[in-house]
Order: sequence, then C-alpha cells, then structure tokens
Amino acid sequence: MKNIITKYLIPCLLLVFLFSACADLDREYSTSLNEKIIATEYGNLQRQVVNLYTGMRDGHYAINNAMMASLSDEAEYTLQGSAQTVNSGSWNQYVNPDDLWSLFYTYIRRINTYLESSEKYEVNLDAYKYDPSENAQQIYKTRLADINNWKKEARFLRAYYYFELIKRYGGIPILKNALPLNADFENIQRNTLQECVDFISEECSVLGGEGQNGEEDALPLQYSDDNLGRATRGAALALKSRLLLYAASDLWNDASWAQGYSHPELITLDKKNRTERWAEAAAAAKTVIDLSARAGYNLTTNYSDLGKLFQSPELILVRRINGNTNTFEKLNFPAGFPGGQGLVTPSQNLVDAYEMADGTKFDWNNPQHVANPYANRDPRLALTIYTNGATFKNTTIETFEGGVNKNIVNATTTGYYLRKFVDPNINLVINGGSNHPWVIFRITEMYLNYAEALNESDPGNGEILTYVNKSRERTGVKMPPITMASQNELRERIRNERRVELAFEDHRLWDTRRWMIGTTVLNQNLEGVKIYKMEDNTLTYEKINVEKRFFLPKMYFYPIPENVILNEKVTMAGWPQNPLW
Repeated sequence: MKNIITKYLIPCLLLVFLFSACADLDREYSTSLNEKIIATEYGNLQRQVVNLYTGMRDGHYAINNAMMASLSDEAEYTLQGSAQTVNSGSWNQYVNPDDLWSLFYTYIRRINTYLESSEKYEVNLDAYKYDPSENAQQIYKTRLADINNWKKEARFLRAYYYFELIKRYGGIPILKNALPLNADFENIQRNTLQECVDFISEECSVLGGEGQNGEEDALPLQYSDDNLGRATRGAALALKSRLLLYAASDLWNDASWAQGYSHPELITLDKKNRTERWAEAAAAAKTVIDLSARAGYNLTTNYSDLGKLFQSPELILVRRINGNTNTFEKLNFPAGFPGGQGLVTPSQNLVDAYEMADGTKFDWNNPQHVANPYANRDPRLALTIYTNGATFKNTTIETFEGGVNKNIVNATTTGYYLRKFVDPNINLVINGGSNHPWVIFRITEMYLNYAEALNESDPGNGEILTYVNKSRERTGVKMPPITMASQNELRERIRNERRVELAFEDHRLWDTRRWMIGTTVLNQNLEGVKIYKMEDNTLTYEKINVEKRFFLPKMYFYPIPENVILNEKVTMAGWPQNPLW
C-alpha cells in the first residue's frame, strides 16, 4: 500500500496555543500551557504529529483556487486574480501570491518544538508497560514504535518544508531548534544554498536508510492499511532525488543572470564538476527505482486515475483530504455544465507539446495536422485536456465560436478545459463528491529524473531510453519509444516527456526555472485557439495570443518578503535581499 499524506482536521485547543503562528522565523513563544502534559500523553502527541503534516499545500487550489500551472505556460486562470499578479510581472517583495515564507517557517518551528519536547519528556505508557497481559504488551510495543517513528516523520516534513523554501528563496536560515525568546538575531544569518542542500540531503539519506545506522534510522517501507497517511522511506529518497536534480541543474550552478550579485553563495552551489553532480542525481533517482520491488511501486495501468485514486502503486507520497469533496469539479468542470466554472484552462503552448501518435511533432504548418489537430495525437492529450469535440458526461464539448461551452460568461479563453484530476462521474446537481489526493511524488517522476540526470552524466547509457520510455509504454498510452539520438536531442525529448507526463502536477513552473528557460518560455505570449464552425459543419482552427506573460531574470528566485527584511533585528543582522529585487 502506497504512502499517503492525510489531512486530518482535528480541532485541538492545546495545539492552537502551543503553535501560534510566527511571521518571521522559527521562534518559540511563551505559553501558559504545560508542555509536559502534551509531550507525555500518547493521544496528544499523536494529534501534534498529525498537525505537522497540514503545512503540505493542496495543489488543486494553490493560488486562490488557481493551480500553479496557471503561473506557467501550462494554463490560464479564467478569473485571473492573484495568478494574474504573477503573470503580468506585478509581484515583488511586498506582494507575492506564492509567498510561503511564513507558512513553512511556522511548521518548521512546530516540528522543532515537537522534536525538542519529545527528547525532554517520555510518553507515559505505564498502563501497558506494567500490565503483563499479551494484549497490553502488544499495545506497549506498538506505541513505542509509533513514538520513535513520529520523530522520523517530523524530520522528513522539516526537510520537505526546507526544500520548498529553498527552491523559492535560495539560501535561508536552517534552524534545527526552536528559537528561545532571548535569541540573538544578529547571529542568525541566511545559510548558503550549499549548506541548505547538504542539510536536506543528509536528513533524507538517514531517513531513507543510507545513514550510518542503516535501516535502524530509516522510515518504514510501508504501513498497514489502518496507518495510511504517513511518510515512508520511499518519500525521503524521492525528496532527495528531486533535491539533487535541482542541485545539478543550471540555475543552482550559474549566477551570471544576477549581474554581479555580491552574495552568490545564496543562489548557487559551491564550485564542483557538474558531471559529478548529475551522477549524484542519477544515483539518487535509481535508489528509489531499485526500492520499487520492496515498496511495490509501479505504473498504474490507467493514466486518468492519477489524482483520483490514493491507493495506487504509482504513488510514493500524496496529500489527501479525508472524505469526499467536489470543490475542484465546481471550479473546473467545463463552463456550461451545471455547477461548472471551467477556471483552469490549458494553453495551446501545452497542447502543442503533445506529439503525434507516430512520435513526430505537431506542426501548425502541416495542413493535415491543422485540419484535425486533435486526431492521432499522444493519448495523454485527451486524458489531460478536454478539447473541442471531446465527450463529457455523454455530451460533446463545444469550444468553437458560438458553441455551448464557449458562448457563455467566463468561458475558456484558450479553447480548452482541464480534464486531469477532474472526476467526471461527480454529479454536482446532487452535490456528489469523491476523493482528491494531491500527488507529491510518484515513481514516474523518478524514472524521468533518472533519465535526465543520466543523459547529462553518462550520455549514451542505454538506461536513458529504458526509463524515459517507461511512461510512454503505459497501457492506454503506448506511444512509440524514443530512440537513441545525440545528447542535445535526447535532452529536449526528455524535457518534453516530462512536460506532458507530469502536466498540472506543479513541475513545469520549477523546471523552467532550474533549466533557466524562464526568460524565454515564461516571457512570451500564452496561446490558445479559436475554432470556427463553417456552414458545411467543417471546423477551422486559428492559433491566437491570449495574453502576454512577463518573466524577468530576477524572478528565478523569489524575493525575501519585505516584512522580513525590514524587521529591525534582521536588518541589524544584515541579511541581503535576493538579486535584482
């Protein structure tokens, strides 16, 4: 059974007071509650650990109901709102819709507080420890194992939150303890990016069973069915794989865009042979792949099940909300259907990335392609995007000019509607719902991580093609395999495979940054299509510009929030702002 992050909405007054939010850093605040009461009672401690998971965002609604895809060249958010602040280039250190500094440092502080209190106090299990009955002794052993494992889960979550911070802000303060009230802020500096990477990598290695004590310090491979929702060894190693892929990529190794920034150590890693970095990234991905036989990771046979089933062999880690919901469907059912608003609308930029069924590129200059642009395409196009003529709830979608899903208020501006993650079986009229896990790690990403890193570190290695083709071989996809080509050609094919396979899973925005192509692909027109129905019922297709997007070099990293930089004690410490902000 795969590893699933579950969001438990458990009201706990103790936690509200113990973990009051901190706007700046992982700083400890005084409380009138007895810390010992919380740390020594099994149930309270369990609820405390559950709370640590809730900082993981649900990517379905990341930016005021817009997906992060709407901040990249994958999609447009029809209502624009906060997403438009980013796309228009209007965001800065004062206004940033994706500013997660405070959120993640709040959770890091909670984790540090938990880890410190768990070392200070022993959980009272005397009722079971001194009961000689077999049942009581089994409960005692189980709870001891839980308490030990909760510390490992907390460390994984801290590493995860730190990774989410450094991919946005670069080098940040790495705080391993809750700050006391009298902490000397003048001695707290931003750690270098290298120090941040090393800390996260080392934590993941230990939790993944690669540390000095091996499996003794590792998270479990799996949990029983009644313990779903907890981080595992595969999750720790998958985080390490993603981290080292970023560490080997261009952005974290090239400060030339920063125009002489005086603190390059905050945005780039120490000088090191890039081939060696790529080899380390390849090895990290392969470790997860090799774990598959023991952990049960494998491709699901149905691509459209992704994001709908939380018990899937493909999933390594997901964030799951208990119970059934329909909010995502209300937001993203095609406009024109009862209850649907069709807000996240895929772009023509993304549609054009899907190959023809024979593996060649789609070409707007090819009359046969343009005459029927959705025919004979990579099946993942139809499984990800509702195009004109697609079937939805036994009805044909019409996004041609004057069509029922186009000629309405707030209709798609791109000519498309989102299918991936949308459950078409939900009946909004009767307020039906279903489960909506958010995919954080899946084994397919590890295949693509491995192929990319291996192509950079060992071009020509036969395993590059083996793993880049894994997702193409999926039942229901069956695209022709990518064949041997030059390193540069394979690089582009691997990147495109990543783009279509992982569409809408919050990879594209960060991939364009780490590859340093943001100033090109995120600084151009977001495209759509206009479709005209002729008198003889034939259709013609015209590619259009939906809006001009803006991306400047300084946007490769977010600015440190101005309320943090202007904090009197941080100012005294002399923290530098990120380059060009």
